[in-house]
Amino acid sequence: MSAALRALIAAPAPEVAPLPPAAHCAPGVRLLRGVPYAVPAGARPLELDLWLPEEPAGGPVPLVLYVHGGAWRIGRRDDMGMRLRDWEPGPFARIAAAGIAVACADYRLSGEAHFPAPLDDLRAALRWLALRSAELGIDTARTVVWGESAGGHLASLLALTASAPRHAGPAPAGAVIWYGPSDLTTARRGWDPHDAATPEAALLGAAPATVPGLARAASPVTHAHAGAPPFLLVHGDEDTMVADGHSHALAARLEAARASVDLWTVPGADHGWYGASDEQVTEIFTRSLAFVERLVR
Repeated sequence: MSAALRALIAAPAPEVAPLPPAAHCAPGVRLLRGVPYAVPAGARPLELDLWLPEEPAGGPVPLVLYVHGGAWRIGRRDDMGMRLRDWEPGPFARIAAAGIAVACADYRLSGEAHFPAPLDDLRAALRWLALRSAELGIDTARTVVWGESAGGHLASLLALTASAPRHAGPAPAGAVIWYGPSDLTTARRGWDPHDAATPEAALLGAAPATVPGLARAASPVTHAHAGAPPFLLVHGDEDTMVADGHSHALAARLEAARASVDLWTVPGADHGWYGASDEQVTEIFTRSLAFVERLVR
């Protein structure tokens, strides 16, 4: 097969591919589903969903880049957790209705590639969003990353490392992290870094204790620095899957670096806000959105 024929057969690169038509999913909100943003070598095309305010006034709108959870090995890009799945309108439509665009991005899971692949994918999503920002009417200089569980871990790393010289692309203006792991090196309640059967080991390709350099590189606490963007860390104090000590440890590192951080521990809440009341879940979402709005307005 000739190179010319290969070029004709191949799908257009995500940087130039036409955007899909928008659906109207809620009053004042447009939704673009399944937009390809990257095609890693040997891997499936990666896509994102976009919730956009209808006819934004006053120029480009700010952006939330949302990162889903699922222990790095499962999960859907449009899932903000079990307690928000039945909301109508859904959480992303509510953010867009407030005048802030939302991009929910795929990333390679641990059964597909090991760390740092998923973090590289999210960096690629930010670059794609910046490249297509004029078409989309978004301002990626006002991006806040928001993640839950494993997605909170990746969102933390994205926010803390985006300004490194080797990572070209827009640096997030802030981070909302719900019950995210922050330290893949230290034993905590119910988790041992020597165990090769954990989700963390699947992410790294080996038990964290056997690859200490990689485990440190994959730990947000390692990357806390004075120039970090503002963080909102929210964690249930009864979390049986990701101990709330992860959020306390990251908050302590950020505070020691004199970075801005707000730690909120939710009484009685387990992972995914299990055990929290409906009123508590609504307050968690409302306060998280208010934090985003303060940063980007």
